[in-house]
Amino acid sequence: MHLSQLKDGGVICRQGQQARLVPGFSSTYELAKNAVEAGMSLAACIAGRGEGEVVDLAQLAATGKLDCPVRHPDAAHMFLTGTGLTHTGSASTRDSMHADTVGMSDSMKMFRMGLEGGKPKAGETGVQPEWFYKGTGVNAVATGEPLVSPSFALDGGEEPEIAGFYLIGKDGTPFRLGFSIANEFSDHVTEKINYLYLAHSKLRPASFGPELLVGPLPAHIEGTSRILRDNKVIWEKPFLSGEDNMSHTIANLEYHHFKYDLFRQPGDLHVHMFGTATLSFADGIKAEDGDVFEVQAGAFGLPLKNPLARAAAGNPDVTML
Repeated sequence: MHLSQLKDGGVICRQGQQARLVPGFSSTYELAKNAVEAGMSLAACIAGRGEGEVVDLAQLAATGKLDCPVRHPDAAHMFLTGTGLTHTGSASTRDSMHADTVGMSDSMKMFRMGLEGGKPKAGETGVQPEWFYKGTGVNAVATGEPLVSPSFALDGGEEPEIAGFYLIGKDGTPFRLGFSIANEFSDHVTEKINYLYLAHSKLRPASFGPELLVGPLPAHIEGTSRILRDNKVIWEKPFLSGEDNMSHTIANLEYHHFKYDLFRQPGDLHVHMFGTATLSFADGIKAEDGDVFEVQAGAFGLPLKNPLARAAAGNPDVTML
C-alpha cells in the first residue's frame, strides 16, 4: 500500500495499480494522527472510510499536484535528520573525501564500527551511527519543485536515500508511518574541505518521493539515480539499499535517533534518512543550475524529480533591538 498527499488537501491510497482518494482526511498527517489515537493501523483506518474517487496518480505528479507524502501542518514541528556511512558501498566514496596522510580516516573508522556492531542481536544495543540535522519542514521539498542551493554554497549534489516517516504519539511513542525515496541534497565540496564542516554541508533542502510505502522496508532495494541536463542524461548509476546492503539495521538507526527525549515530543513529525552508497560527486560530476535530479526505485512507485536552482546572493544583517 502506498499513500500520497495532495498539495491542495486530500490523501490518496494506491493499492496495486489503482489509486483512490481516502474519504474524510485532508492530509496524511491527519490520517496518521487519527490512526494512532484510535489504536488502529493505517490500513485499517483507511478501510474504515470506504473507497473514494479513482484518480490518475501519474498525471497528478506530472502537473505538480503532489506534495511530500507526509507534512506537518506546522513546519517547525517537522524535523529532517539522517545518518551516513550505513551502506556497504559507501565506505570508499566517503573515505576518498576525508582521507588524510596520518592513517585511517574517521569515515572509515565509523564505517567499520557499523560493520562490527550495527546489527546487534535481539536484546542488545548496537553501535551508534553518524547523525546529522537538515532542518525543519521548511526544508522539505516535493517532487517537481526545485532544490535551491544557497548563494554561498560551493556545490549542490544529490544523495539518493530511503527516508522513514514517524509520528510521535501522546505518550512519546514513535510510530513509523512508512518509507519514501529521498534526495538528501548536500554540499560535498564544503564537506570535503574538513569533515567538521559536515554539519554546514547538510543544512540544505531535501526532497521526498510522492509515494509513501506503508509496511516493512524490503531487505533488498534496487534503484537508479541520474542527472539530466537539457533533457539528456549526463550521469546515471544504480544504487542498492535495504538491510541486505547496509551495515546497520533500520531498528538500530531508529533506536539511536529516538533515544533522545527531544525527539519524542507528542505530535512532532520526524523524517529520518538512512544513508547512501552512490554520489555523482564521487565521479567528478558538478551539477549546474537547471539540471534535474531523478531518483527512482520500484518499491516506492513514482520517481522523485527535482531541478537544481541557486538562491539569489545576499543575507540579511543582524539588527540590534
